[in-house]
Amino acid sequence: MAAGFEIEIKSLLGSKENASTLIERLFALFPQAKLVSKNNQLNHYFTGGDFVKLREKFTEHIPADHKEAFENILRVGKKHSVRTRQLDETVILVIKASIDDTTSANGISRMECEVAFPELTLDALDQLLLEAGFTYQAKWSREREQYETDEMTLCIDKNAGYGYLAEFEKVVQSAEVAEKTRDELRSVMSQLGVEELSQERLERMFAYYNVHWSEYYGTNKVFTIK
Repeated sequence: MAAGFEIEIKSLLGSKENASTLIERLFALFPQAKLVSKNNQLNHYFTGGDFVKLREKFTEHIPADHKEAFENILRVGKKHSVRTRQLDETVILVIKASIDDTTSANGISRMECEVAFPELTLDALDQLLLEAGFTYQAKWSREREQYETDEMTLCIDKNAGYGYLAEFEKVVQSAEVAEKTRDELRSVMSQLGVEELSQERLERMFAYYNVHWSEYYGTNKVFTIK
């Protein structure tokens, strides 16, 4: 994904059984739904940093067809969230930025820019950010199944720390349709019988993991935060 406005709502599923039930309901509601990918991911979140130095470090590495999106999210976005990702063998720089009052790390409506770097390892990509003044916030690991319908994308994640989590997502090209898209996703969630994970609880979970991530990264351990 080069760029766009990501509308995403999360639901905490808890158990594998609840995840399986959601998938069954998805195919019942959307018979055309397809499982499009299964992968393992490592996600490294960063904080702080100098975005002028980030631009300098990455300009020579950004492909020509991603340069406009890269510059746009740095210029227009707010509350940026910067992370690196290893998706199976692919290494990616991910920059997200808020377009509403939620956070860029976990918010509902966000700009997003993703750029793959086939010539770099995850450690090498991390090092470029560290040299730009960023520091590690936390490291995450997850297994992901991604389903597609004509209306949306559904990701079922088994996250270290969080357990099973569903992400209902749609990428739109204009911020003007963000609210309408959020309402559409919430309607689908209601039909599937799952509840939205509140931003307040999600932020508490995120904060707890950021402190204790080394206990959970790469494991099947799960915590509960109300």
